[in-house]
Amino acid sequence: MRIHALEPQLVNQIAAGEVIERPASVLKELLENSLDAGATRIEVDIEEGGKRLIRVRDNGRGIHPDDLGLALSRHATSKIASLEDLEQVMSLGFRGEALPSIASVSRLLVQSRSQDSDKGCQVRGDGREATPAPEPVAHPPGTTIEVRDLFFNVPARRKFLRTETTEQKYLDAVIQRVALSRPDVELSVRKNRKPHYHLRAGSGEAAQLERLRTLLGAAFADQVLRIEHEAAGLRLSGWIAQPTFSRSQADLQFFFVNGRPVRDKLLAHAVRQSYQDVLFHGRHPAFVLFLELDPKAVDVNAHPAKSEVRFRESRLVHDFLFRTLHQALADLRPADDQLAPQPVQPLPGSGRHYAATATARQGGLSLPVAEQLGQYDRLHGDRGKDNEGGSIPTGPSGDAGGDSTQIPPLGFALAQLKGVYILAENAQGLVLVDMHAAHERITYEHLKNGFSADGIRSQPLLVPLSLAVSRAEAGLAETRQDRFSALGFDIDRQGPEQLVIRQVPALLAKGDVEALVRDVLSDLNTHGSSQRIEEAINALLSTMACHGSVRANRHLTLDEMNALLRDMERTERAGQCNHGRPTWVRFSLGELDALFMRGQ
Repeated sequence: MRIHALEPQLVNQIAAGEVIERPASVLKELLENSLDAGATRIEVDIEEGGKRLIRVRDNGRGIHPDDLGLALSRHATSKIASLEDLEQVMSLGFRGEALPSIASVSRLLVQSRSQDSDKGCQVRGDGREATPAPEPVAHPPGTTIEVRDLFFNVPARRKFLRTETTEQKYLDAVIQRVALSRPDVELSVRKNRKPHYHLRAGSGEAAQLERLRTLLGAAFADQVLRIEHEAAGLRLSGWIAQPTFSRSQADLQFFFVNGRPVRDKLLAHAVRQSYQDVLFHGRHPAFVLFLELDPKAVDVNAHPAKSEVRFRESRLVHDFLFRTLHQALADLRPADDQLAPQPVQPLPGSGRHYAATATARQGGLSLPVAEQLGQYDRLHGDRGKDNEGGSIPTGPSGDAGGDSTQIPPLGFALAQLKGVYILAENAQGLVLVDMHAAHERITYEHLKNGFSADGIRSQPLLVPLSLAVSRAEAGLAETRQDRFSALGFDIDRQGPEQLVIRQVPALLAKGDVEALVRDVLSDLNTHGSSQRIEEAINALLSTMACHGSVRANRHLTLDEMNALLRDMERTERAGQCNHGRPTWVRFSLGELDALFMRGQ
């Protein structure tokens, strides 16, 4: 065939194929338009999974009567006017193709009244290129968009739609993301003419948590940590679930960049790395996070559906996310919700009172590993001091602070069960500790701290290792020699596609050095940074900690048990062992009463 121009209607339908995949795609575009219009209240009606009807009504700024017909024209928008605007987009939608694309594959009705107008107008689209002139209509300030019979004129597309239940799940996911991103907007949803749910608008952390509870469940809302950090022109806020609340799949992960919900491998990788030391194998973290940065530093035009972004400084973004979340998890201590000292009750079998102060942060621990692996006899001297220099008693046998009225978060040991668990009493009730898992985490963190203080020691290879790589990988290794040196490697480029490794990290000298270097190159190419070496070293240290920790059936005295509890309160990530399993659980008096039906 000769080259020819396509019919405008076909052009619109092709554009619709890029933007409108299913009813959920339509709803996403309409909701984003409402938010961009400054709406504070949005009503959504859905029938038959969106195949029959999707209606979105808002109280936003509305559309000027003279612009209503233009709103259904391709490449027409109120959100950008120049290339400079395109490079710093802050709105959710801007491509100028959503409404004409929707109009080309559905029966569309747009009714709107601008805030400064005393009457409304409406315009219809029915899959044809020609757009009728706007007509007057009674309408309150704001906009209503009604989409009926999606893909009625494109049978091939319509037959690929799934069942009503499946399509409704996609629609619910869109509403969920919008509701999470804007807790200040009231949202009402009706499904098949029946109320589905109503989310009231609110401001402040309490209102946001209540919306989390409604949308994601009480279990998630009760297990979240608040994140708020700003540095290098980046700001991260939101909530991450504690490691004890993990998922078998990545179904509770929501990331927003400048208010836009996105799926991004770089962001997902940074979050996954921050949890690597505290999650059980195969489990996934849960989070709702908001990243804010200069709009010029992010390209939101990377995907027709605007679900992906590109960062100009991807390495900076990755490192910022990783370090922020990694530190937030490290700072989490056992019973963080009760770090404030609690009034103490007399200990069973004792007429005396004891005190301890929960340590909020972990100082450097420089004890040799051998002292950890021998036995828990660190009950006096410097080990009886916290990192602020204050005295920390070790249990009923100690006498520090005997006249105080405070109790530590994990309480004091009562007994040992089957040589495996420590039973302790705190202000809330009973604490049950897995002795080996807890000591394993403490030993592991000691090893990491010691290794970090000494740095990565290198070991020369007796015979240098030649490594065949691609030309791009060789160039990357040459330009990032500083990074490899910091990781303990000495790598030179010997040819266009040849590297030679002369020196490796001493702890990893017996490992698969070739595979490790290839993985680091892959990480540097994809993410701009790599944690492979640290991960490999930590895996080795974790194994050492596992073998060096107190074993099951090891009898501990009360003093030794209390020393272990105090160490847990000072140790980073003490809530999980190195393999991601929990190290302790707490049973409140109310929970214990319920087991025995007390008060019923």
